[in-house]
Amino acid sequence: MVNRVILIGNLGADPEVRHLESGASVARIRMATNESYKDKNGQWQDRTEWHDVVAWRALAERAEKSLKKGMTIYVEGKLTHRSWEDKEGNPRRTTEVLANYIRILSRRDQPSNQTSESSSAAPNHSGHEPSFEEDPGGDDLPF
Repeated sequence: MVNRVILIGNLGADPEVRHLESGASVARIRMATNESYKDKNGQWQDRTEWHDVVAWRALAERAEKSLKKGMTIYVEGKLTHRSWEDKEGNPRRTTEVLANYIRILSRRDQPSNQTSESSSAAPNHSGHEPSFEEDPGGDDLPF
């Protein structure tokens, strides 16, 4: 069985990072993906989907330092679901992407075909240790 999500999209806001009493950090990242399609009348339509991405510990700390609203990023992770009760006692449910890999594809102040020049962690797609990478340049996507 496989639970794997791959997203390429733009950040809708800076990451919201909390530091828990245990010392762990958690980042909530809001990102948008866009899709264009032709409707039944042959007209082009654009659809934007918003995704809630969650990153933990070192990945959250690196996201806090490096990610800014407007950047284009690549995210790998898995779908998770959470349930809770709101203040009025109503049941709530949300679907999130639990990130284990994030790569910056472009910065907000750069055109989308240019990328940053610095690099951090090497890609790790084993699913064991989350990683974060800034694109060292070039047009190669990590898939």
